[in-house]
Amino acid sequence: MSHTHTNLLSHIVFSTQGHLPLITAEIKHELFAYMGGLVKELKGKLIIINGMNDHVHMLILLPPNICLSDCMRFVKANSSRWVKERFGKKFAWQKGFGAFSVSRSNVDAVAKYIKNQEHHHKGFDFKKEFLSLLDKNDIGYDERYLWD
Repeated sequence: MSHTHTNLLSHIVFSTQGHLPLITAEIKHELFAYMGGLVKELKGKLIIINGMNDHVHMLILLPPNICLSDCMRFVKANSSRWVKERFGKKFAWQKGFGAFSVSRSNVDAVAKYIKNQEHHHKGFDFKKEFLSLLDKNDIGYDERYLWD
């Protein structure tokens, strides 16, 4: 694609299955590094990743030939399998994810937001945060289907 030029930045948010606190201090650093490697394997670039014990935020740049849904399927399937094999722990991600486009001018602000997850979550939980992101990005939803 020598004549294709893109800037496909996405802020992606997803939770562990059942919003269980499965991302322990024991696995967090290695898991996030592994997930970054999976994005890189798809020729994407992980700008930042962070999260809490029940969810993850990623800011990634994808090439134009990789669909975001395919990327997330690849990252989630391989990382959950890796946790099970590496740590011998039961682990799974929720079925879906939230994805929000990010302009180049907002990369620093989004990266700072992701970096400071621990600070943000002193005042509210993942559900409130996710609803806020959906509302801020004017994404309609039916709350009955958000928390599988």
